[in-house]
Amino acid sequence: MEDKGDLIFGRNPVREALRGGRPLNRLLLARGITPRVYQELVTLAREQGVPVQSVERAFLDRLTGGQAHQGVAAYPAEQAYVDVEDLLLGREKPFILVANEIQDPHNLGAILRTAEAANVDGVVIPVRRAAALTGTVAKAAAGAAAYVPVARVTNIARTLRWFKDQGLWIVGADAAASTLFWDADLAGPLALVIGGEAAGLGRVVREECDLLVRLPMLGRINSLNASVAAALLMYEVLRQRRRPEA
Repeated sequence: MEDKGDLIFGRNPVREALRGGRPLNRLLLARGITPRVYQELVTLAREQGVPVQSVERAFLDRLTGGQAHQGVAAYPAEQAYVDVEDLLLGREKPFILVANEIQDPHNLGAILRTAEAANVDGVVIPVRRAAALTGTVAKAAAGAAAYVPVARVTNIARTLRWFKDQGLWIVGADAAASTLFWDADLAGPLALVIGGEAAGLGRVVREECDLLVRLPMLGRINSLNASVAAALLMYEVLRQRRRPEA
């Protein structure tokens, strides 16, 4: 789910990228590398909040096209991630989009593009089993990724519970929901959760939602592309927030 074209590899280049605070999506370390090197790079990665993955050396051989990698490689991020707490700073009525396990980078890019247009305050994505902020995502977002803060978290369900503690209403999109999205009250402080292409919200995330909503499907197919569904829901939130109060 990361772009291979800008891969950083070799101990010194990766070490300096970590020391310099360069945004990275993932650090790859071959099994069996020197313990001292392993510990140093893992420590630096944890300080920067960069996920670490252990891989076989043969995997790095293929990834780098046989170039000397010394058992170390990293995927750079298109831009820096923010802390999830930063998404709510100064927001009287936050509107957060939570993209749970969106694996297609084109879908994530399209979601970011719509999020920027719909005045979303920030987007949350998981560290694992999801597209990251890569060049492909940035291209699909058509420049919008630079204007939408993105937080990357290790546990979506735990993050949703924290949002609840901050006064946000958690609304998830689910095809089996009984409530149509336009019948739900989406005008208040809100975290809108969109599920991934494969498994949707997932049981644990679904259970954290205060309300589940669905899009009406009147044709012969039973679902929409994740980015299309997200766009419809984001603009319904925008419509409700612009509605004159009775």
